[in-house]
Amino acid sequence: MNILSEIWFLLCEMSPFLLLGFLLAGLMHEFIPNTLYTRYLGKPSFRSVVLAALFGVPLPLCSCGVIPTAMGIRREGASKGATISFLIATPQTGVDSIIATYSLMGLPFAVIRPVVALLTAIFGGTLCNVVENVDVDDNDNLNPNANLNANDGKKSTSTSSSKRLRRAFAYAFGEMMEDIGKWLAIGLVVAGIITAAVPNSWFNIFQDNTLYSILFVLVFSIPMYLCATGSIPIAMALMLKGLTPGAALVLLMAGPACNAASILVVGKVLGKRTMLIYLVSIVVGAIVFGFGIDHLLPREWFNAPISHYAACHEEGVGLFSYLCTAFLLACLVRAFWPWKQHHHHHHHAESACTIYRVEGMNCNHCAENVRKAIAAVEGVEQVDVSLHEGTASVAGSAKEEEIMQAVESIGFKASKTPD
Repeated sequence: MNILSEIWFLLCEMSPFLLLGFLLAGLMHEFIPNTLYTRYLGKPSFRSVVLAALFGVPLPLCSCGVIPTAMGIRREGASKGATISFLIATPQTGVDSIIATYSLMGLPFAVIRPVVALLTAIFGGTLCNVVENVDVDDNDNLNPNANLNANDGKKSTSTSSSKRLRRAFAYAFGEMMEDIGKWLAIGLVVAGIITAAVPNSWFNIFQDNTLYSILFVLVFSIPMYLCATGSIPIAMALMLKGLTPGAALVLLMAGPACNAASILVVGKVLGKRTMLIYLVSIVVGAIVFGFGIDHLLPREWFNAPISHYAACHEEGVGLFSYLCTAFLLACLVRAFWPWKQHHHHHHHAESACTIYRVEGMNCNHCAENVRKAIAAVEGVEQVDVSLHEGTASVAGSAKEEEIMQAVESIGFKASKTPD
């Protein structure tokens, strides 16, 4: 039962910070218009790369949600460099995960993590622009759908503040829970297993050996799907077992920033060369900063919070943490209540609906981006996208090829279902 108590304790430690992070994320989602981003990211300049990274760092998007969002800003005219910069910076951090990092791993990690994400993203984006300028390749699967999010930034300002606050809450404790909850649970379970069930002797070879530690972490964190928040308990569990702080940072960076799915989509939409630059930037960044942390910064900075965590473990958990954990669990149960009323909106377009299967949607962001992409196609009157069923039902006179192409241009697969 040790594993369960580890998971429970990790959850209690993180829950107050997670709730605060989710709340901030909801407020950002509701009060910052999308057009703000695209206005600044068009030119293949250093400035657009830096801005894309700066926009990306606080945005609370998980690794699957960032892909369609990045492809969306790409279609609205963001340069390749800015798109790659955004793709690297966004999934590594977010307001929510920075706050949660502080909860388990202390201030130094919470500060270094966004800084490293920012620098890696700027490096990747700049590298991309340099390579692109040398020779511009034409296989840009770019759709000139510049009007894609035209109506998005104008979130009607007439809406009352209380209504917008309600929407922000609904997003933070509803949609975000659905998107992150599963990965957070996986992270906590893996961390519990590592802490309670894996003997320390397994990690002897890595103790104080930065190179081995970093390579070990890179091998399993690049293909694996980890979200920025779910990777925190795993990184901490590995540090408790003796992995160096540099290797923990590599897990926090490479885990969320790349996984098999995002690598494939980047290759498909932005081209193979861009995909290589994206991977190289993340790996080089991870190795450089991992070594930097281990050899240039005092070890106590990183080990003190970890030993403090072990000490708190002895003392137990306070009432406030229990209340926060109870609220968090309630939100999670609500988010995953077996397929809650997701079928209610199919009735109005029964008349002449074409149903498409859409593969690759993992979260609400994905579904919303698919909906926008289809809605932008000429002749579409009505779109309903169901995340749980993996379908889009479309009414109107639009051509099937155009609808499928719109979905594919943001990195998903679409096919018409046989009637």
